[in-house]
Amino acid sequence: MRARAGAIFGAVSAAGIGWGWFEAGWVRLRRLELPVAGIADELRIVHLSDFHLGIPSRGSHAVERAIEWTKERDPDLVCITGDLVSRPRGEAVLRELLHELPHAHAVLGNHDVAYSRDPFSRSAGLTELEPARLLVDEAATLDVRGMRVQIVGVDPRTYRTREAQPWRLADQSADVRVLLCHFPQIFAKLPPGSFDLVLAGHMHDGQISVPLPRGKLRLAHVDAPFTTGMYERDGMRMHVSPGLGTTFVPFRFFARPEATELVLQRAT
Repeated sequence: MRARAGAIFGAVSAAGIGWGWFEAGWVRLRRLELPVAGIADELRIVHLSDFHLGIPSRGSHAVERAIEWTKERDPDLVCITGDLVSRPRGEAVLRELLHELPHAHAVLGNHDVAYSRDPFSRSAGLTELEPARLLVDEAATLDVRGMRVQIVGVDPRTYRTREAQPWRLADQSADVRVLLCHFPQIFAKLPPGSFDLVLAGHMHDGQISVPLPRGKLRLAHVDAPFTTGMYERDGMRMHVSPGLGTTFVPFRFFARPEATELVLQRAT
């Protein structure tokens, strides 16, 4: 009886590990439409996050598929919200992929600046991401079919020391103001109306989650207020990406990786 129970337990465990490995590369490709007051024309932004390149994981497959899909979508902008590399050997792959992305802007995450509890993670010391534009507590303003689009990026180091004040960089005369920050908790700190759209990552939708009748239990972030998807406050919207890679363990359970196209449209 004990031997049979052990065999069943072993089979279930193996199946669970196999599923978690598979799900880590099973990327969801999603399109969301967002009404924005005052926007003159449609603006399409692909939001990518949390590549975690350089470690053995099917997350690298999810990243590659997301890049292919982004090229097919041909968006106006690509915004990447940090944790690009988990070990220095992933930098070469990252740079190859960035050359495939049109009009890309990015910020770093905690893994990129050696601030992580993951014992397997090592910073690659990224200081630029050409041809993508790396924003380190700075802003860039673009002309997109006659629309002035401002992108502001938060550096994870000043966020950690509570020195980051991205709202001071916001240009209220811009048609659309977008904030990139790896950490979604910044949403609660922003003055009302300072940005039209905030893009964040970091949470991995829990990465290891347990489905429950009224949702799911995200084991890594049990009490987090912002975990995945869309949030709204004081006329501002935030999209938290589930990300594409993995950390600590190369598995995902009920937390599929995702690349998201956000279509900003004129509010009626």
